[in-house]
Amino acid sequence: MHLTLVTIHAFRSPQAVPLAAACLKASLEDRPVTVTFAEFFCGDSPDDICRAILATQPDLVGFSLYAWNLDECFSVAERLRSQASCLSIFAGGPEATADPAGILASASVVDFLVVGEGEVTLCEVVDRLVAGASLDGVAGVARRKGAAIELVRREPVADLGSLPSPYLSGVLDAFIPGGVLWQLSRGCSFGCDFCFDGMGGRSVRRYPLERLEAELDHLLRHGANQVVVLDSTFNLDVGRAKALLRLLRKKAKHIHFHFEARAELLDAEQARLFGGMICSLQIGLQTADAEVSRAVRRPLNRRAFAEQIGLLNREGVVFGFDLIYGLPGDSLARFRETLDFALSLYPNSLAIFPLAVLPGTVLAARAAELQLRYLPSPPYTLLESPTFPAAALLAAKRLADACDIFYSRGKAVAWFNGIVVALRISPAVFLEEFSCWLMHKGGKECTEQDYRDEDIHLLQREFLAEIFVRRKVKRLLAAALDLVDYHYQYAAALLAVPPCIPSRRELVRIDVLRSALAVAPSTRLATFSYEILDLLEAGEPDLPYLCSTLQRSASFAAIYPHSGQVVTESLAEPYYRLLQRLDGATAAGCIAADLAIPLEQVQEFLEFALSEGIVCPV
Repeated sequence: MHLTLVTIHAFRSPQAVPLAAACLKASLEDRPVTVTFAEFFCGDSPDDICRAILATQPDLVGFSLYAWNLDECFSVAERLRSQASCLSIFAGGPEATADPAGILASASVVDFLVVGEGEVTLCEVVDRLVAGASLDGVAGVARRKGAAIELVRREPVADLGSLPSPYLSGVLDAFIPGGVLWQLSRGCSFGCDFCFDGMGGRSVRRYPLERLEAELDHLLRHGANQVVVLDSTFNLDVGRAKALLRLLRKKAKHIHFHFEARAELLDAEQARLFGGMICSLQIGLQTADAEVSRAVRRPLNRRAFAEQIGLLNREGVVFGFDLIYGLPGDSLARFRETLDFALSLYPNSLAIFPLAVLPGTVLAARAAELQLRYLPSPPYTLLESPTFPAAALLAAKRLADACDIFYSRGKAVAWFNGIVVALRISPAVFLEEFSCWLMHKGGKECTEQDYRDEDIHLLQREFLAEIFVRRKVKRLLAAALDLVDYHYQYAAALLAVPPCIPSRRELVRIDVLRSALAVAPSTRLATFSYEILDLLEAGEPDLPYLCSTLQRSASFAAIYPHSGQVVTESLAEPYYRLLQRLDGATAAGCIAADLAIPLEQVQEFLEFALSEGIVCPV
């Protein structure tokens, strides 16, 4: 038997890893079946996908159903059925588990569904099919029985360590260098009304630490450099979380890890551990309104939340918040307040979504009672509610888009709050004004996907120039733009790959004055209206104070990555001009002579620049 497992990813990214298919393939290792992965992306031609699947010559085809690919999976399945009528087609995943009756009713081409965890169920299915037996009574399988649906629920696997590892089996080895999803647990204990995480249950099962350490060693041997940790609440078991963080810091200091955590479970030691490694955290705030939060069984203490987030800020931890607008009882005014609260805590980014009334959730069951009108098919987005009419939802979307563009993509965390304080407006009002300005400028609705990073930087500068003048604080504009420019260059240098720095022996052999040197691609040259180091040393950007105490004087800097950090080197103007003119073709000494810089000083400076990776030989 030949089984083809189909994954249609939302988009290309390091997270586009067929983990579910890999878990199933690993579990079928000792069965008489050949398993092939077939990976695609939303937007790929259904005809092309169908041809690629049929080229694997399958007997059985399985689709992983998610909200983002449901319609495309059905479209491909219909084409498969029309071209290979004897083919068996099944589906599984969150959508199939949340609403098996609805899926079977809307997709007549699907023969059966695997509901819940699929490893054990699919093994039994394959055994039955290979033996030519019926699937009657197989737990975890949903099928049509006349006008009814037959489904015997299967209990979740109690001991996750009994399941074969998709990592240790080697199934995912080819994906590891590009990025990997690493599952540490299954389930969620919180049971928020809007969420289907944990497939409707409230239990959490964890993989044994010994297995996780073996998997980590495997990831390291195969060149992992970024890992998205799949654990709905990484720090739910605080002791276990700390043990894992110590393990990661010991063995994998060079890998970037991404975690999901609960703010109320953070403590100072966790913050120090997170701060001592390369990582980012995503924290579900959802709403800062206590009444709205309590109504969806997600109680919030704003003061305690802010204090816990303060622990992360003190340790320099990179983190972002998830926000949802449109929850029952929410309104545009309450969403603005949530946005103001969230941004006051200095997140590195915000991920803002409209409410999706997902199948299988408490909200879906109560939608009629709560008068929630929403799309009946993916993405299940809220259309209106008693407190959030359609026009207000559109305004909230524009506000969310403005935040995505100006704040998150604009990497504004270090200076945003200082600027809105100087303008004497709230973050939400600032972003609404930016949204209106952007609409007037472009004449259409825009999202962050419409812009490159450099486009957003220019938009930030242009809008700030306009609003600082309009609000009669133009005297503060130069300092504000210095901060915006610096952090744009800093972010670019942080992501850049530094050059290979010559060894001491190699440096001695380089005649820097006769060599053709060039500024390294990772180095950013920038000019400022104030001495940039004075602005940075001031810490929190209090623009009125800075402009009253600092003397305005042009400064020049090289901003570059070195030894895992970003360095800012303030330069005298002649050396800045020298770096500007290094073209990789003209001898550095000739350029220095033209600029009338003493050659002895130039030699010393260029030797330093080579040793730092600011410049490199051509």
